[in-house]
Amino acid sequence: MVNRDKIRQKLSLIETNLQKLQFLRALNGPEFLGDFRNVESAKHLLQVSIENMSDICDHIIAKKRLGTPDSQADSFRIMTKNGFLNPHNLDKYLAMTKFRNKVVHLYHEIKDEEIYKILQNDLQDFYGFIAEIQKLL
Repeated sequence: MVNRDKIRQKLSLIETNLQKLQFLRALNGPEFLGDFRNVESAKHLLQVSIENMSDICDHIIAKKRLGTPDSQADSFRIMTKNGFLNPHNLDKYLAMTKFRNKVVHLYHEIKDEEIYKILQNDLQDFYGFIAEIQKLL
């Protein structure tokens, strides 16, 4: 059986991170980019939020006995294939996973401007995921 409290905890952490990311999002470009703490904070908050999304998927997959994901991206594929996530959002979630991997393994390749662009354009994808998972609860 799916542990709803565990999922709610992880959703709450994502929501808390989103509040902090919204604060950073409100900074204008030069202000955000002018302080390394803003960029590094945003990277970390994005990474942890994406990891929590994946953890939620992995938990549901394990409890529903849907298989064993080979990667974080595979977790989103399995969830989508089994009707737990909207197929229209799969590419967004795969892009988020790719970004998370880049933060972890290829951090030197990420431009500060890319982080700012994500803050300005892509935070709604997290809210979409939260809404999809809350429907399951």
